[in-house]
Amino acid sequence: MGELFIPTLHTFAMKNIFTGSFGLFRFRVEPKVVMKTPKEVDFETSSIFVQYWHGLFCYEKSEMEGEATFPLSEEGREAMISWLKSNI
Repeated sequence: MGELFIPTLHTFAMKNIFTGSFGLFRFRVEPKVVMKTPKEVDFETSSIFVQYWHGLFCYEKSEMEGEATFPLSEEGREAMISWLKSNI
């Protein structure tokens, strides 16, 4: 089936929402970005909010089975990937 794809930390720091899937496992990653200055992200207070579900339907038509929040950091991204893999 392949590997679970998660974008780089930079993608989330730019306030991009990501939806992905792995078979019937679906997930949505939404960064909660706090800015220190108009051009600088405050990584200390920013976070990544993740929800997942199983099924054929999109986010708006599905019931979430789990959610978690992780720090907006490379360590937080890795923890999020491990958490998602544990729920597949």
